[in-house]
Amino acid sequence: MGLFKEFKDDFSQAVNELVPGDVPEKEVEPKAQTADNLVVDTIGENVDVASELSKLDGLLEHVEEQPQETTVPRPTPSENFAEHTINTQKEEQIPPMNDIPQPVNTQPANNNVLSGDVQDETSVITASTVLTGDLQSSGSFDIQGTINGNVMCNGKIVVTGTVNGNTNSSEFFADVAKVEGEIVSTGTVKIGAGSVIIGNISASSAVIAGAVKGDIDVQGPVVVDTSAVIMGNIKSRSVQINNGAVIEGFCSQTYADIDVQGLFEGK
Repeated sequence: MGLFKEFKDDFSQAVNELVPGDVPEKEVEPKAQTADNLVVDTIGENVDVASELSKLDGLLEHVEEQPQETTVPRPTPSENFAEHTINTQKEEQIPPMNDIPQPVNTQPANNNVLSGDVQDETSVITASTVLTGDLQSSGSFDIQGTINGNVMCNGKIVVTGTVNGNTNSSEFFADVAKVEGEIVSTGTVKIGAGSVIIGNISASSAVIAGAVKGDIDVQGPVVVDTSAVIMGNIKSRSVQINNGAVIEGFCSQTYADIDVQGLFEGK
């Protein structure tokens, strides 16, 4: 509004200055006098100054009546803000690795068979069965057929067939059997008549009535029956050899309580 008022004042001043007689003729140059005469002639016509000013006042009032519409620019979300929002949502949806429940292994551990207790069960290998591979059991074995592999159990092994492999058990009994391999037992080993054993024997006690080709290491007593044939050394706490037994090897009571060397000191 101040601009229109200044324009009005300037226009009034310009009109008053262009009125004839206000400007001295001596100050006007000859060339510019012609242009001034044109302007004077144009303005010298019957011009109503008051009407022109009233028109300007009306124009100013019309401008004042029209409200000025101010347009406020809408804030547009930037691409970075949108990407940040999306990334934030994704991060909230993905749980951290530490909070994910891990699967719990509910399967029992595969412990060694011999470390457990002896189960009251016996696995029977029939006479017509031939198995190739190692056998393990927490119970006992009754082997009537043929096993080509090692046999290990917590219980007793009874062999009336053939075993081509090592055996490990709490007790071992062979009756008219053929075993080619080492026999290890935490208890008693009994080799019946008609059995053939090719391999070493380790036990806490032993009764031999069959044929054994190998060394016998027993921390307890050893009984060699009449029908026994042993080709190997015997190491035991005590030994009983019945009449008719054949032994080709050395017998040593290494585990005896008697100090044999002390009895013959100085001799």
